Amino acid sequence: MALTLMFIMIVLLVLGFPMMIPLTAAALTGFYMMFGGVGQMDTFIQQVLGGIRPASLIAVPMFILAADIMTRGQSASRLIDMVMTFIGHIRGGLAISTATSCTLFGAVSGSTQATVVAVGSALRPKLLRAGYSDSFSLALIINSSDIAFLIPPSIGMIIYGVISETSIAELFIAGIGPGLMILCFFSLYCLYYATVNKVPTEPKATWKERMQATRKALWPLMFPLIIVGGIYGGVFSPTEAAAVCVLYAMILEFGVFRSLSSRDVFTIARSTGLITAVVFILVGVGNGFSWIISFAQIPQTILEAVGISQMGPMGVLASISIAFFVACMFVDPIVVILVLTPIFAPAIEATSLDPVHVGIVITLQVAIGSATPPFGCDIFTAIAIFKKPYWEVIRGTGPFIAMLLLSAALLVMFPQIALFLRDIAFG
Repeated sequence: MALTLMFIMIVLLVLGFPMMIPLTAAALTGFYMMFGGVGQMDTFIQQVLGGIRPASLIAVPMFILAADIMTRGQSASRLIDMVMTFIGHIRGGLAISTATSCTLFGAVSGSTQATVVAVGSALRPKLLRAGYSDSFSLALIINSSDIAFLIPPSIGMIIYGVISETSIAELFIAGIGPGLMILCFFSLYCLYYATVNKVPTEPKATWKERMQATRKALWPLMFPLIIVGGIYGGVFSPTEAAAVCVLYAMILEFGVFRSLSSRDVFTIARSTGLITAVVFILVGVGNGFSWIISFAQIPQTILEAVGISQMGPMGVLASISIAFFVACMFVDPIVVILVLTPIFAPAIEATSLDPVHVGIVITLQVAIGSATPPFGCDIFTAIAIFKKPYWEVIRGTGPFIAMLLLSAALLVMFPQIALFLRDIAFG
């Protein structure tokens, strides 16, 4: 049965169908193979609806809407300008500013693809004019956007938290340490690249210019404070934080900055509705698919075949890392989280691994896979936005992927990279 479902999904993906079609077809085929008809289809429908029933999922469309508003408004440009005034003049400063801007915008949007669009559209032309190669610039933008998956709010963490029944608030704060670690690695590489290639530096901003840029960025900088401070200060839950972010984004872009008008409301609502519909279809059908493979004991069969029951905690984490990384090179990250998390759940429970640590490991591997050839979703976002051929987009990704994999290995070996802030906040 497992081979049949895998064959169906691979064939439909190769034929070019969007991910929701292969997943639905495989789920329905598995249901038919187990129950031999449609007489019990209501059971499958209940599982699909159950997948989108958790109240925590309300945060997903809220964060998508907030990111859409900010991407079309001025929040991203103000954050970029502030970062540039402080570090744009040092060797490799423009590239470091790009990575830092992706981190800051990730703390605002929680979306890797929104970060590629917002930061990449603004900074790629500047990188090219400054003397950076296009392959380096594209790779930097694509891989720095991965940090958005780790810095709260993270849609991937929300999905994992719902599926594994892990605290989303704890996942959010645990992602900050690994995100900053990756930013440090990328910054050091940018410094090295600029030095070796003798990339000229940008003019140094005056303190007056820095203060002006900081003053303009104060409003967007409130987003992470609202999310992190509000959640861990006990003011509101992660779901409520998402709603507050939408309200704050609307106040900023429609009221304070006046960058958007009532004519933009329909476009923003339509875009958010389409993305949300796709996400919720994937979540619902993914839950039905997970129920089917669990009912058929496919996860237990797979885990026994690879001998995971004989592995210790490090072996289980290594297996999880490899599985999620490879899967996200081919399949949408949300689907990978939905399908693979239940498969590894018995092994995680048997080895008494911290579910928050496991969640951050999974989130990082999903983020890496999203920017890794052949089919990482961020690669195709960059192709669509920057109108560049596939090989040009992926040519410079090697060093960044190596740094991300190093970060993943360090995270597996040293859990406190993720857990020290969680332990402080919830200890």
